[in-house]
Amino acid sequence: QVQLVESGGGLVQPGGSLRLSCAVSGDSTSRLVTGWFRDAPGREREFVATFSGTPYYAENVKGRFTISKDNDNNMVYLQMNRLRREDTATYFCGARYYGQVEYEFWGRGTQVTVSS
Repeated sequence: QVQLVESGGGLVQPGGSLRLSCAVSGDSTSRLVTGWFRDAPGREREFVATFSGTPYYAENVKGRFTISKDNDNNMVYLQMNRLRREDTATYFCGARYYGQVEYEFWGRGTQVTVSS
C-alpha cells in the first residue's frame, strides 16, 4: 500500500517562499504519477501541479511553483515562490499508477498560511 506524508507547511508572508515535501513509501515514485492539490475553506479541492514525466501546473501557480520528483529517495517536492494570500490552503500530495485516471493515494496534508 502506497503511503504519502507531507511536510514543510507553515506561516509565510506574501511574496515569500516555502518548499513542501512528500515522502512516499510502499512503492517507487518511478512507478507513480504524483501531484499536489489544495483545499481552501469554501472551495473544492483544487489541482496545483502534477509530474508524470513532465510537469504540468494550474494556471494560477504557473511561473511561481515548481514540482519535482526524486526517485532515488522516493520524494516529491513543491517549491512555492512569490506566495499570495490566496495560496493559503491545506496542501495534499496525491499519487496514482500510470494508466489510472483517479488519484488513489493521498497524504493527510500540510497547512500553508500566507499572511502578514
